[in-house]
Amino acid sequence: MKPSIYGLTYLELETWCLTHGFKAYHAKNTFRWLYKKRVSSFDMMSDLSLALRQAYDEHFHMEGLVEIDKQVSSDGTRKYLLQLDDQSMVETVLMVQPYGYSVCISSQIGCNMGCAFCASGLIKKSRDVRADEMVRQLMHVQKDLDHDEKRVSHMVVMGIGEPFDNYDHVMNTIRILNHDLGLAIGSRHMTVSTCGIPQGIRKFANEPFQVNLAISLHAPNDELRSSIMPINRAYPLKELMSAMNDYFKVSNRKVTYEYILLKDVNDSVAHAKELAALIRGQHVYVNLIPYNKVEEQPFEQVSSKQAQLFFETLRKSGITATLRMEHGADIDAACGQLRSKKLKGCQI
Repeated sequence: MKPSIYGLTYLELETWCLTHGFKAYHAKNTFRWLYKKRVSSFDMMSDLSLALRQAYDEHFHMEGLVEIDKQVSSDGTRKYLLQLDDQSMVETVLMVQPYGYSVCISSQIGCNMGCAFCASGLIKKSRDVRADEMVRQLMHVQKDLDHDEKRVSHMVVMGIGEPFDNYDHVMNTIRILNHDLGLAIGSRHMTVSTCGIPQGIRKFANEPFQVNLAISLHAPNDELRSSIMPINRAYPLKELMSAMNDYFKVSNRKVTYEYILLKDVNDSVAHAKELAALIRGQHVYVNLIPYNKVEEQPFEQVSSKQAQLFFETLRKSGITATLRMEHGADIDAACGQLRSKKLKGCQI
């Protein structure tokens, strides 16, 4: 199949135009048609020459992703199950936040990280998601929002997969969506979440954009973290914290530690104090997340009272924290749930 034009960064499209006998400025007009006017065919790009439109049609396609299923929560969360060109499926989630509309995209087909509490790893990774496929995830949501005259304001790479295991495609996705002639999502309105790959963290620190970094931490010591996050056996907390110190020296950007509260696993006051001691002095805040129940996993959601106690313990220990409100509790909210059900032939 021809490659998707949504996979080209602005500079790559300029280069393509020049090498195929067209002008560099044609990339500007093309980006406007793709991301501002959001047309569905090259023929609709009416101010481009017929020769250029025919060249695009010969070399690229601009098909969107196929929507297999869509769930809408009472809180406004929308969860999409989208089919890619090779029939693989990914999940994409729209969350309504006080600050705007945030889209969570997936970066891999399945996940090999094996986190014990996560639905994403129920089906192992088959391949990486290309840049055009990540862009098209977000474009699918934006076109849905167009019916309400709303726009995507934030993007997080926190769906299925480990972004730093698909580094180049994730970075190109950011370049495309951040471009002024693209969807123009501000770099500080973008976040990439990793389970903690030191070499990826160090590389990300040297990127020229101000994209936020989030670390899926979920435990304050090696024994507990290794039991629920196998990645910690390869990169224990000492190595992760060393990479974080290097990140802060280079970027000086604030980092989010994601911490899913699991009942009677990592939610005690002692765990909160241990977490505070681990990260004290770092330029971070902790995002405490209610656990979304996954049928195949044994974990349970912590009570509101215990979550508040954990939060207050961090606060009294001098750690900035937020207790994230739950999204999509009445749909298959956890990353990977909807895809897993579909692949296993369950009723959705």
